[in-house]
Amino acid sequence: MRLHPPRLLAPYFLAPHFLATRLAHLLGGLFLLCCAALASPAQAQRDPSFNLVNRSGQPIREIYVSPSEDRYWGHDLLEADLLPDGASFPLRIAPSAGCLQDVRVVYIDGRPEERRRQDTCRIVQMVFGAGAASGAGPGAAPGGRPRPGAQASANPSFNLVNHGGASIREVYVTSVQVDDWGEDRLGQQVLPPGRHLAVRLPSGDCVNDVRIVWMDGRPEERRRIDTCGLVNLIFR
Repeated sequence: MRLHPPRLLAPYFLAPHFLATRLAHLLGGLFLLCCAALASPAQAQRDPSFNLVNRSGQPIREIYVSPSEDRYWGHDLLEADLLPDGASFPLRIAPSAGCLQDVRVVYIDGRPEERRRQDTCRIVQMVFGAGAASGAGPGAAPGGRPRPGAQASANPSFNLVNHGGASIREVYVTSVQVDDWGEDRLGQQVLPPGRHLAVRLPSGDCVNDVRIVWMDGRPEERRRIDTCGLVNLIFR
């Protein structure tokens, strides 16, 4: 009687190839997991979101955050709410907005305070008020602490608000000590109805002249405006 080899022997001859394939798949999966683990911290470091903390002793009534390259502050993030003293407000910013952000708050008494070109990817929280020196968080960028009250009250920057029915095509703001209007702050852009333009001025020079030109060519001027004493300058 002829003997045949057992059928169960065949898979054992294929086992080395089978094990090599499975091992290659396993190593490939481990490699992908390692890459993801290494990439996660780098991605987290590029997150510009942070918590804004109020330790000023009074409520904050408005909060604006915009990329430093943007001419507009955008809308008030608090809307109709107030941020009480001691409370924090989470600011969730898309990574595509970048790390350099300008932040502006307006206190309940109308006094504004700004932080310019803040690398918010490096901080966890930004503190406004007396506790800012110790609460800005690790890695806070220079200038992340609040200015003394005297400097903050002499901040001439403001929002120029278009509440008219047409777009504004030109905006000029200059100190009363200067003879010419200077460059158009809108450049090639226009300011549509309902939008704000962040007019950013050097500290200390509070008395300024403002001129706009509507889309129909009609000019409008405001002379000798104490811009340190206002937050919004509205044109209708």
